Amino acid sequence: MSTKKYAVAIRDVLQQEMQRDERVFVMGEDIAEQGGIFGCTRGLMEEFGKERVRNTPISEAGFIGAGVGASLTGMRPVIELMYMDFTYVAMDQILNQAAKIRYMYGGKATLPLVIRGQQGIGRGNAGTHSQSVEAFFTHIPGLKVAMPATPADAAGLLRTAIRDNNPIMFFEHKALYAVSGEVPDDPDFSIPFGKAAIMREGADVTVIATSLMVSRALEAAEKLSGEGIDVEVIDPRTILPMDMDTFVGSVKKTGRALVVHEAHRTMGIGAEIAAELTEKAFVYLDAPVARLGAKACTLPFSLVLENAVVPGVDDIVEGVRKICYR
Repeated sequence: MSTKKYAVAIRDVLQQEMQRDERVFVMGEDIAEQGGIFGCTRGLMEEFGKERVRNTPISEAGFIGAGVGASLTGMRPVIELMYMDFTYVAMDQILNQAAKIRYMYGGKATLPLVIRGQQGIGRGNAGTHSQSVEAFFTHIPGLKVAMPATPADAAGLLRTAIRDNNPIMFFEHKALYAVSGEVPDDPDFSIPFGKAAIMREGADVTVIATSLMVSRALEAAEKLSGEGIDVEVIDPRTILPMDMDTFVGSVKKTGRALVVHEAHRTMGIGAEIAAELTEKAFVYLDAPVARLGAKACTLPFSLVLENAVVPGVDDIVEGVRKICYR
């Protein structure tokens, strides 16, 4: 095991997978000499050259489309977006092409494509650079969606994504890049998609949280333990496929559930999880499944206002109290 920052864990997996398989290459804006705006491709151009570490024009539709074509011809591209907000300008390439090609070709084609980059709050990047956009991609069959919350998960899930023969949407978080944690040294260490992690065991209430909200949920759980409320915290790790069995098993034990995500609460994945829990674990619930998400407004530039829009630790604490003391 080695202690690594989240960003370094990503960079190391990219390097190892490029060493292992010459079909793996990376492309994106300013990823070569600069190493990307968060350093996730730093040093790769010096080792692998400009053929396999490609700077692109500022045209997400163009280079994501190129990635789709490259993957169809047998390559395994990893595309970095500066901000996952920019997927919006390449929705045709992602939703109408990448997601559907394997089905429309009757399974005769594979499409090993990873689209990765960061999203979320933490830097006051305002409305078009601070969004959490994962829910859009869970609605479309043919894609897989990962949201690592720790350096180990970033490494293990990214390796799984690169070796998968399907298109993967890989959502990192800008506020997690500097977070350090233990990462296995095994160059084949991977984490299967569709397997949630129980980050903290508890008996009174289940909190299902994604990405940055995992650490906030764990902090809230510690505060609530002082009030005698024992919180179980679960990180889905991937939201498509999603490990509903682990969620249901936890709710059968606790009888209560709160889903927390940074994306807007309206039509977010929390609604889907709540619906599934209501269908599959209704008789075990002592209270309705609750949800926390960003308020229905554009993400503000001001950090103070940004924090007011997105769930914080105190919001999670209050959300748990409401379903425990209703």
